[in-house]
Amino acid sequence: MEVGIIGANGYSGVELIRLLQHHPHVTLKKIFSNSTSGKNILELYPHLTELVDMTLEQVNIDEIASEIDLLLFATPAGVTKDLVPSFIEKGIICIDVSGDFRLKNPEDYEQWYKKAPAKKEFLQEAVYGLTEFNRNKIKNAKLIANPGCFPTATLLGLIPALQHKVIHPSSIHIDAKTGVSGAGRNANLANMFTEVNENIKAYKVGQHQHIPEIEQLIHEISGEKVPISFITHLVPMNRGIMSTIYCDLTEKSTTEEIYHIYKESYKNDPFIRIRPIGQFPTTKEVFGSNYCDISLYVDERTNKLIIISVIDNLVKGASGQAIQNMNIIVGWEETAGLTNVPLYP
Repeated sequence: MEVGIIGANGYSGVELIRLLQHHPHVTLKKIFSNSTSGKNILELYPHLTELVDMTLEQVNIDEIASEIDLLLFATPAGVTKDLVPSFIEKGIICIDVSGDFRLKNPEDYEQWYKKAPAKKEFLQEAVYGLTEFNRNKIKNAKLIANPGCFPTATLLGLIPALQHKVIHPSSIHIDAKTGVSGAGRNANLANMFTEVNENIKAYKVGQHQHIPEIEQLIHEISGEKVPISFITHLVPMNRGIMSTIYCDLTEKSTTEEIYHIYKESYKNDPFIRIRPIGQFPTTKEVFGSNYCDISLYVDERTNKLIIISVIDNLVKGASGQAIQNMNIIVGWEETAGLTNVPLYP
């Protein structure tokens, strides 16, 4: 399959390049970036020397449509809503790693992203690409709205508990921490070394654009439209997300009982690893991989379920999940190109 990447100059874009180099069925045909067109990718990322030698091109819809079978978009929010419809109409499969098609309600997008939304018909056509939840819908999709990094870690941690009604959806509190690469590669005072090093800070308190995305799926699963408490923190590391989730149990339970629910729920999901009871994952243990590691603990004293979920924000939280979804659409092994062992230490 001939594949192209639009927005190949950012961290998610170069992660797509890295992962596609190991994919057995894909040829990376072209890479695109209007802001850095004409530059060789090696000028931006010298670590690709003697591995990838490609020039970033301007986006030309007609030229791309004649050469590319599937497009991966790693652009900032607000870009793909204008680009994707033209490619869909030309029969090209589109997988969007940005947030433009995740929210079904255009008013929600406008409120949380502070941008004009995509056309409603494309919002309805887009399949939410949380692979382990929507696998059957993804198989026949032409437009995938890849989930955000925080929603991926959080929702994968919550889904079995919601489906089995062992928690009260209205009680969900999420404490999430991310590495600096989640903010992208653009220069930003808040992400400078001297601002981040030896520091931790909460940001976008009560205003994070991933809040409605998480609430949307909680509503779909539970039938309850409830607000969640979701606080994000920036920590001094390059990659990784840890989402620690606190929920009230609907009835008395034990860690062992919840553990078995999760093991059964994810038994056919190759990238979900339910950690043994008493073992809690670290972000380093999924670094560079498409795994989501989940641990569970029932605090019997407070009757709360505590879920700890970790991912690499650039892989399972972005580019890896996009490739996982591509594999499903085309009918390849879901793990194709994604079986690398996490980097440690």
